[in-house]
Amino acid sequence: MKSPARVTIHDSQFPENVRRDLLVSLRTRRVNHKFHYDSPRQTQQWLALHQAYSPSRNDASCAATYDLAFEQAARHLTARRVHVLGLGCGGGQKDTRLLKLLKAAGKGVSYTPCDVSTAMVLVARQAALAVLPDKSCFPFVCDLATAEDLPAALLSRQPTLVTFFGMIPNFEPSAILSKLSALVRPRDFLLFSANLAPGGDDAAGMAKILPQYDNALTRDWLLTFLLDLGVERSDGTLEMGVETGGSGLKRVVARFRFHRRRRFQIESKSFEFRRGEVIRLFFSYRYTPSRVRQALGRHGLSVLQEWVTPSGEEGVFLCARP
Repeated sequence: MKSPARVTIHDSQFPENVRRDLLVSLRTRRVNHKFHYDSPRQTQQWLALHQAYSPSRNDASCAATYDLAFEQAARHLTARRVHVLGLGCGGGQKDTRLLKLLKAAGKGVSYTPCDVSTAMVLVARQAALAVLPDKSCFPFVCDLATAEDLPAALLSRQPTLVTFFGMIPNFEPSAILSKLSALVRPRDFLLFSANLAPGGDDAAGMAKILPQYDNALTRDWLLTFLLDLGVERSDGTLEMGVETGGSGLKRVVARFRFHRRRRFQIESKSFEFRRGEVIRLFFSYRYTPSRVRQALGRHGLSVLQEWVTPSGEEGVFLCARP
């Protein structure tokens, strides 16, 4: 029998705060991305989508780029013991490859898989247990967007390698980079990946990557949020497109446009969407390597090394304080 999992739940994911964030999402017509990972069903949908469309799963050169980044990053870690903090850990596959490499190098390693989804954290924990003992794994559930005490909650006395793979596109840049910067002390490192707009032409680059989002698996995953609230598929259409965000970066955006009136209730709160109204379900920014460096620099972080996949669609960056 498998051992029980001990999971720490940050108060940002306590029921009253989740309820507050849900009401804000519906009132502003802008869904907090965490609600797409809320249930075990959504977790499984996302894992299937990631398996089908993620370049790290379907492009051997992309996986090789990550492995090279892991090897080079490990060389910067001179401490005998290191804490790997996997923010937005997802299924934990990338973190586990990194953990295995660090352990093979003779490091004493501990791991905190951290995600907004309890189900996702448990999946990442299970992956990591193939490399680490249970006593060295500390699953942590929190909402990175709303938690204000992350350094106190997550940092240990050991030097920390913060990983943040594939998550930065789903946050407004200034908001998430300030959170990441606060987690990187002078002796720590940040290793993260960003989805990139390939080529020199933004429009052509975005058109190339749009099918990774505009597909049946993504649509089903995003619509689950509305369907669970009582919205029906026939109430409207999911519109997927490209726009320029407030930061000047291009992003893929998904909105549901209502074709007929729909009303539903959450406890004592009533919400009504009229014909023609839209609710933004999702967005994903696309960076360039130079924009990554500029954005990090504004938050006190420097890029020590970077690795870009041959397709130009994904980049991995090792960062630290100057």
